[in-house]
Amino acid sequence: MATIGIFDSGCGGLSVYRELIKVLPKERFLYYSDNAHCPYGEKTAAYIRQRARVITDELLAKGADIIVVACNTATAAAIGTLREEYPAVPFVGMEPAVKPAALGTQTGVIGVLATAGTLKGSKYLNTRGLYEDDVRIVEHVGQGFVELVEAGKLDGPEAESTVRASLQPLLDAGADKIVLGCTHYPFLRPVIERIAGPSVQVIDPAPAVARQTLRLLQERSIPVGQGPFSVELNSSGDPSALRRIFALL
Repeated sequence: MATIGIFDSGCGGLSVYRELIKVLPKERFLYYSDNAHCPYGEKTAAYIRQRARVITDELLAKGADIIVVACNTATAAAIGTLREEYPAVPFVGMEPAVKPAALGTQTGVIGVLATAGTLKGSKYLNTRGLYEDDVRIVEHVGQGFVELVEAGKLDGPEAESTVRASLQPLLDAGADKIVLGCTHYPFLRPVIERIAGPSVQVIDPAPAVARQTLRLLQERSIPVGQGPFSVELNSSGDPSALRRIFALL
């Protein structure tokens, strides 16, 4: 049985956990919500790296065999540092799914919804650079998205107006693929899809992250599939938001 550590700035990483348990249904999961320091999107890279070290130490102390950085902003700011400072630990990070969007677009325009930290990160900028000569990539920060999810407001008038404000510029630009570049955003996917309409595809990278986690465990010869399944929820602040979103799963 593998022990899989997962962390995010809040409860958004549960959208990745949701995909992980589909491919790894008999493992032990440790989830850490850093909600006392959420959101990460406007924090400095140095601040996020320090939080990532603290959380990594805690997850390793609890027995994690692998750590999934289930946060695009933390991946951009910290995963390189984590891999350097913890060379024996396999880390899996997030990457906005620009490639499948670019390869699948019919209009030649793809939209990326992400935090400011992700859009400024070298990981995203390098990926964007590979495809921006072939397709037009339009970006927008999901203003207020993280706060909606942390508050459990996943639908309704407030959610719809908040989502529309950031999504509409991408639709107006002609995007037929919308890439979700923050792990909180999939919890708003029903609202996003309703506003975007049936001709627009919304792409979540979490399933690919789950498959990569399984591959790394197998490459490291860490036993999987032996059970029993368990999950432990941890948070640096009020755990009520984490419990509320977890209950929806």
